Amino acid sequence: MQTALRAGGLLIIAGAVAGLVLIFATDPAEAPEALNESMALSFISPAFEHEGTVPSRFTCDGDNVSPPLAITGVPEGTQALAIVMDDPDVPKQLRPDGVFDHWVLFNIAPSTGSIEEGASAGVRGANGRGDAKYTGPCPPTQYEPAEHRYFFKLYALDTMLDLPEGSSKQEVLAAMQGHVLEETTLMGRYKRTAQ
Repeated sequence: MQTALRAGGLLIIAGAVAGLVLIFATDPAEAPEALNESMALSFISPAFEHEGTVPSRFTCDGDNVSPPLAITGVPEGTQALAIVMDDPDVPKQLRPDGVFDHWVLFNIAPSTGSIEEGASAGVRGANGRGDAKYTGPCPPTQYEPAEHRYFFKLYALDTMLDLPEGSSKQEVLAAMQGHVLEETTLMGRYKRTAQ
């Protein structure tokens, strides 16, 4: 439930669920600036909800294309964005560190509001196979856990990264040290049917 009050030329909207008060100027030209100042960095996909199931289209069981993503609330002073998608539920028998890197992007323009399905942005880093591209969820059915979690992490940086295309996740994260203004995470889950 939301309550709206008009006071002194401002429309005050109180969102009881969010527990926040957002103040929007009634002049439309001022509204975007007021909105940006009140928003935290946000990363969502119209294809699945946070902690929901990633549709098979975006996995090795489907078309293996990256899902559509939307970015809002980029903080002031951001010079570049970076995205890292990884799976921390990989069986230790397959990877000793238990993590597989699915997608790495960096030096994305801070004005980027969305990345379309199957598209890329900025500079492409290397995935866990060494390829500079997206590779979708593909948890092996013969190991537990059968359902894996996939973390899409978005970082707002105060600098561009001086790295070439194909840089690893570790190289990107190391270059980001001391330059992260804000970060947020979108998580999806996927479980394959028996093959």
